[in-house]
Amino acid sequence: MKKEKVELGLAYENQIRGIKDTTELLNGKWKILIISHLYYNGSLRFMDLKRQLESVSSKVLSKELKDLEMNKLLKRTVIDTTPIAVEYELTGSGKRLYPVVRAMAKWGMTYRDEIRAEDT
Repeated sequence: MKKEKVELGLAYENQIRGIKDTTELLNGKWKILIISHLYYNGSLRFMDLKRQLESVSSKVLSKELKDLEMNKLLKRTVIDTTPIAVEYELTGSGKRLYPVVRAMAKWGMTYRDEIRAEDT
């Protein structure tokens, strides 16, 4: 019996560690939305992404993109045009995050519907 409890404890610790890692990677108001837009569009230039996110400032978007690139969730490509353009796309790791994002969206829509139903 003791061995089972130790294994369950280790599994729980690993799960919590995984949750912490994921939330640290996705910490920030815009990262999950950036991942969603890049998943659906394949790749986007900086200004196209900024337009889709609407209220994000260039400074904040730049920081969020740098964080995602540093964590290898997206790839940044400089396009040799005049003026120089920068394009972003998800890496394999970034694409594998999409089911998490989709589950969050589904939960959010269900939750919103439940709250609306309670208000009526």
